[in-house]
Amino acid sequence: MVSEHDAQPAARSGVRSDAQVLVASNRGPVSYTLGEDGSLDARRGGGGLVSGLSAVDDKLWVCAALGAGDREAVRRGVAEQGVRMLDIDAEVHADAYNGIANSVLWFVHHMLYQTPLEPVFDAEFRRQWASFETYNRAFAEALAEEAGQGAAVLVQDYHLALVPGMLRELRPDLRIGHFSHTPWAPVDYFRLLPDDIAEQLLHGILGADRAAFLTRRWADAFIGCCTQILGGTGRTRIGVHGLGADADFLLRRAHEEDVDERMAALREQTGPGRRTIVRVDRTELSKNIVRGLLAYRALLDERPEWRERVVHVAFAYPSRQDLAVYRDYTAEVRRVADEINAEYGTPGWTPVVLHVKDDFARSLAAYRLADVALVNPIRDGMNLVAKEIPVVSDHGCALVLSREAGAYEELGSDAVVVNPYDVSATAAALHEALTMADDERAARTERLAAAAVALPPQQWFLDQLDALRQN
Repeated sequence: MVSEHDAQPAARSGVRSDAQVLVASNRGPVSYTLGEDGSLDARRGGGGLVSGLSAVDDKLWVCAALGAGDREAVRRGVAEQGVRMLDIDAEVHADAYNGIANSVLWFVHHMLYQTPLEPVFDAEFRRQWASFETYNRAFAEALAEEAGQGAAVLVQDYHLALVPGMLRELRPDLRIGHFSHTPWAPVDYFRLLPDDIAEQLLHGILGADRAAFLTRRWADAFIGCCTQILGGTGRTRIGVHGLGADADFLLRRAHEEDVDERMAALREQTGPGRRTIVRVDRTELSKNIVRGLLAYRALLDERPEWRERVVHVAFAYPSRQDLAVYRDYTAEVRRVADEINAEYGTPGWTPVVLHVKDDFARSLAAYRLADVALVNPIRDGMNLVAKEIPVVSDHGCALVLSREAGAYEELGSDAVVVNPYDVSATAAALHEALTMADDERAARTERLAAAAVALPPQQWFLDQLDALRQN
């Protein structure tokens, strides 16, 4: 889900060097903005990881300074209690984050490459890989410096895949865990990577005592890679923890005044008596927004009885716009939505209500209004939207869910399941969802919501911490 941010003043505090619980991630729980007058404003982040880590009070979060405001905060010694930001060279961070993590590792694990043309692993890739190593080493050294004897360190995601191995060499006394929030590529696709890089990534994660994943499918894919490339996983234990929705927060926040205001505005846009198909995503390539729009267009074409009776409420918030391929994808989302509205729209009906400006309250309003939730990623580690909409929906919703989403393992039995590449079948699934009987939709929504909250963020984190501490 798109996160909400609340501005809070930054606190000045020293960072202790004997932490017993440490978390490492590229993005931390706070970011700083540098004002024209030189002031620094702090904004707290949201999302599953921030919520989950609230379960532990006495912890240290090591993260990267991501912008000019963050770097200025580090230079001035401004910090929040329990947070250490690393002022990694901006060019090194750009190479590591955009050049390797988001343009190589993300593409491999989500199987997004157009292989006749990409990837190309050349001298420029090797230069950026050296930056990725430098970036990971900076985290490993900071964690080694800050961790108390025998501390538990939980390293997050593909950005920091090399950290466990590097940290193990520096501090063999530590309990180290790594958690992958993305899918893991099957071995044949993973071996697109140069052989030495593939081995380095696997050895990096296997530096952890425990490597954990969102679903058994992703864990098995990792084990398969380790088995075929390295001969096994060594002493590293493998775990699965399916992150759930934070029901208490969502239900409380979804009924605040600003959400009610957004609901009124959305109702005015959709028109009285019309059904709603809702999606909330960032314009991430793996989210499959364009095929979702094409399926909706096929629904209107093949089932003309739905014209003027249904509206597709599509929130596609721009993501990673510093990469050209993402800018082009965002533009294509706009183009297809405009094309549908031009082809089918009437003076009293706009078939697609598209919003591209991030608005958390508006997302919750759409959740409440949803008759059908469309979640059709090409490939997704989990997808919390699929879990959150059934929890928040006012009158129950039918879930159209890709079988390639991690959430499929938990929600598939009560969803209308689709092959994300099959536009015609997705159109048929939308029709099935729209025509589902009220009592069946209500019963499915109840079961979906129960499954969605089975492992809420705080328990999700505590389960990992407990498992890591067990011998």
